[in-house]
Amino acid sequence: MTDPTRRRYPNLDKERRLLRNGFFRVAGLDEAGRGAWAGPLAAGAVILPLHLPSLRTELAAVRDSKLMTPLQRKAAAVRIRSIATAWSVGSASAEEVDLLGPLQATRLAMLRAIHELPTDPDHLLIDFLILPGSPLPQTAVTHGDLLCLSIAAASVLAKTWRDEQMVALERIYQGYGFARHKGYGTRQHAEALFRLGACPEHRQSYAPLQRISELPPV
Repeated sequence: MTDPTRRRYPNLDKERRLLRNGFFRVAGLDEAGRGAWAGPLAAGAVILPLHLPSLRTELAAVRDSKLMTPLQRKAAAVRIRSIATAWSVGSASAEEVDLLGPLQATRLAMLRAIHELPTDPDHLLIDFLILPGSPLPQTAVTHGDLLCLSIAAASVLAKTWRDEQMVALERIYQGYGFARHKGYGTRQHAEALFRLGACPEHRQSYAPLQRISELPPV
């Protein structure tokens, strides 16, 4: 059996199977920023026009956003938004991540993304998760961003939206390097925390933040 983690580009197999079973508006969902130390957690939702024969060709560059460069993601996001039947991005704030925990905050961001879709989906394809808060039929797909085009497209929109937010936060909270590391746990980020302490966009409940806060300033 082929290892799904080695697949470079997703396909439409699961979406087409759902289409044959009467689901015409399949929404792929994925998150970005769950492991970051700072900034919002984002979730993308994308309904692709499954009736379009050339859909996979039209979105040939789309894959798991983590495997794409920033320029590739930006170009792919423009393409996805132009072709998708519907798309949206929902988010949960750093404060909500602290209050709810990363798993429930991810689900909250996904529910918000579904609510913001201009077209109601009739089935959800979700990377790894199910959403108990949604009455819609849904399928959790392990390695969904590697396997399913709609989930990969959602991952691209979530990642590009979140990156834009982190660039904007760099202008508000200068010195942390948000525009470079996008809130993730890098050495530069840790050194900035030693110097400056946490800002309101940091997730205080995360263990690295708690450990750093206990250390003396450098």
